[in-house]
Amino acid sequence: MEFRTEHDYLGEVEVPKAAYWGVQTQRAVNNFPISEIKPYPEFVTSLVMVKRAAAEANMKVGLLDAKKAKVIMQAADEIIKGKLRDQFVVGVYQAGAGTSNNMNANEVIANMAIESLGGKKGDYSIIHPNDDVNKSQSTNDVIPTTMRLTTITLLLRLKDTVDYMEKAFMKKSKEFDGIVKSGRTHLMDAAPIRLGQEFEAWARIIGKSKARIDSIVEKLMEINIGATAVGTGLNANPEYRKYAIEILSKLSGYNLRPAEFLPEATQSMSDFLEASSVTRNLAADLVKVTGDLRLLNSGPITGFDEISLPALQPGSSIMPGKVNPGMAEAVMMVSYQVIGNDDAILLSTQAGQLELNVTMPLVIYCLTHSLTILNNVCRLFVDKAVLGIVAHKERMEREVSKTPGVGLALNTYIGYEKSAEVVKRALKEGKSIKEVAKEMKVLPEKQLDEIFDPFRLTSPDVKLKKK
Repeated sequence: MEFRTEHDYLGEVEVPKAAYWGVQTQRAVNNFPISEIKPYPEFVTSLVMVKRAAAEANMKVGLLDAKKAKVIMQAADEIIKGKLRDQFVVGVYQAGAGTSNNMNANEVIANMAIESLGGKKGDYSIIHPNDDVNKSQSTNDVIPTTMRLTTITLLLRLKDTVDYMEKAFMKKSKEFDGIVKSGRTHLMDAAPIRLGQEFEAWARIIGKSKARIDSIVEKLMEINIGATAVGTGLNANPEYRKYAIEILSKLSGYNLRPAEFLPEATQSMSDFLEASSVTRNLAADLVKVTGDLRLLNSGPITGFDEISLPALQPGSSIMPGKVNPGMAEAVMMVSYQVIGNDDAILLSTQAGQLELNVTMPLVIYCLTHSLTILNNVCRLFVDKAVLGIVAHKERMEREVSKTPGVGLALNTYIGYEKSAEVVKRALKEGKSIKEVAKEMKVLPEKQLDEIFDPFRLTSPDVKLKKK
């Protein structure tokens, strides 16, 4: 490999000759070979959007020569479209605050711009990463702004997926609405419920995440661009800040607004913790829902066997014919990872000291990781599992008539203790509750037929008059 030599105030460093990054990026690569984890594409796009908006804003207020500004903007546009994404090489675990991420973008954009003007990479007399690309900026306003744009993008994507998942469960709820089965509490037989009601409950549980997403997205629209190092705006023209927000709003498509108080917006990670709580809550709900589906799918001989999830792949390397609920299991594992990421974000949020929180790289990695894997697995879960669920109608309706929970329907008419006698005898003799109630003549047969009508058993709005 051929190298070029670049220098900063700490000395000289060899940089791969073909690389568009420079000395500060190379120092980060050399100092922190901790993992192979690089920034998510959405983070890179957002970061480069900030750089492009800054260049145009600096040009508008006369702080950056138009020739320089335009080649910086052109380079940024090319990266936004997908060019040179492999040049963003700084790992997640790095020196604090994201300075290396910021300089990685500054150097790549500078060297692209230098080449467009006929120069050679590393000749920063033409375009300088700090003096030109980073003009009017600090890591401490660039990275929080980048984090907000990235999180908004991924949250809105997740919202679409949550809506898709909610609609899938509602579709199945309508398909299964006529199937009466035994409800269960404490995993024991309870009052009857329709399978469609179970699916609608899951749809509504999942759907509540949409309102939570809307709430935090609105908060994330408030950005601290122009705050520079500590929130005082030193080295940033007030007009620059105004233009930067207008341009960035247009680039991103989001209605961004300036933070009310820049020092607060520069220090606090609490909005990202709230965004993470959206992923945590959805993950917790998904563990519950997929756990329910796995129970109903269990068997086929010794389990509940009330539904079948689609068979995606063999479930055992040793037991022929075994099929596992693999997609539901994947959702659970992703959910546990998301909950773990949330804990890391919580610890990072409280780790801020004075004017800055240096753990920003970890916060945004954990959040982008959670949002990405949660979005991906939920889409797969709908397409490969939920939409293909088959209900075992005959089994459910056969078993529900024998469950003790059906006896609850008699309480209003003959009291708790008399109803318990009916249930006890039915269980002992292996008969249905209705059959024993008729044998014991606790109520007229016609009334018992009405009381034990499956739809009435599962519809609280339908009431019988006591006879």
